[in-house]
Amino acid sequence: MRRFYLQPGGALNGEISVPGDKSVSHRAVMLSAIAHGRSRITGFLESADCLATLHAFEAMGVSFTRDGAALVVDGVGRDGLQAPATALDLGNSGTSMRLMSGLMAGQRFDSRLVGDASLSRRPMARVIEPLTRMGAHIEGQEGGRAPLSIHGSQRLQGIDYTPPVASAQIKSCVLLAGLYAQGITRVTEPGISRDHTERMLSAFGVRIEHEARTLSITGGQTLEAADVAVPADLSSAAFFIVGATIAQSSEIVLPGVGINPTRRGVIDILVRMGADIRLYDERIQAGEPVADIVVRSAALTGVDIGGAEVELAIDEFPAIFVAAACAEGTTRLTGAAELRVKESDRIAVMADGLRQLGVEVEVADDGLTIVGRGAATAFGGARIACHDDHRIAMAFAMAALRAHAPIEIDDCDFVDTSFPGFVDLAAVAGLQIQASEVSV
Repeated sequence: MRRFYLQPGGALNGEISVPGDKSVSHRAVMLSAIAHGRSRITGFLESADCLATLHAFEAMGVSFTRDGAALVVDGVGRDGLQAPATALDLGNSGTSMRLMSGLMAGQRFDSRLVGDASLSRRPMARVIEPLTRMGAHIEGQEGGRAPLSIHGSQRLQGIDYTPPVASAQIKSCVLLAGLYAQGITRVTEPGISRDHTERMLSAFGVRIEHEARTLSITGGQTLEAADVAVPADLSSAAFFIVGATIAQSSEIVLPGVGINPTRRGVIDILVRMGADIRLYDERIQAGEPVADIVVRSAALTGVDIGGAEVELAIDEFPAIFVAAACAEGTTRLTGAAELRVKESDRIAVMADGLRQLGVEVEVADDGLTIVGRGAATAFGGARIACHDDHRIAMAFAMAALRAHAPIEIDDCDFVDTSFPGFVDLAAVAGLQIQASEVSV
């Protein structure tokens, strides 16, 4: 087991280059693999999750090579994937499993998608149901969970589908299956979700129609190779944004971070709380909006969070909860039941950890209420279990900047799934952190 050890206090300063965006990296590999021709991906996130996606396509006959900083992909075309010799092991990556289930439903061969114990607990019925409606034959485990056995050579038909929740993964799964379906597949979103898949499909030459909240894709389209420059990951940057905000005498620059409007909820929420976050040199990079972000220390005030804001910041709430614990006043989150089915139950696990630090927290089914300790009150020390959830481990690491005693964080093995090199980068920036392997 990997454990983080953090000494209290400190500040964050300097330029911090966080790794490439995980969501964009997954999609770049998937779409370049089924495109015609050679694509180049720069800024690819070499995390455990993204490498699981890459290795799955290698197992289906796609060639990936390195040319300096670029990942070169020799695409095999929409119908060129080959049957893998074994099950495709997707590790801890829910994005890989949900999106790839859509792609694999359209193949001529059978496949089996497996993952680790954590991934095998996460809900997959939400993609099995629409794919089955399209004509796919998928067998999951009890409760619609992984592993998933997907039978090939099924004739998929386009459908009109409204997911039960706003989810980029469900939407993307159905759209990718729609590439292999007869007719038109339409997805009408009940709310806003990330649009990385639509943007990247367009970059690879696929035509998608937009009308209000409905996306339409016509089956049988082919993808042409494209070069993709992956922006720095806002979800990874969020930990440093919160850290620099809550620590005194801090000022950081985060260059080239993706600020996709369907992702930037963390920035908007923190600014509403009083954070000093500024965007410079806003630009478009491979279809994605990008900016350099400057963050300075600031006093925060509690706010109410709900509605459309929730989906726009769904992965960043562990960091936001730490910011709320440092704010003056109360922060209330509602409408976020989705946090209970992430890598961990993030509502319960974050509430437990914050209470150990001395923060008053009240939990609800779909959110929580945090009574902030304000700028003058530091956290106590604690030993916190993050339940193998990478984002919770990194969020509580930043909490040490406002602590008066050491913090230990257990179960940090999965931090590399999204942020390889986190410990070294955080230490250089000023976080007093060490990591070590401990026996259990």
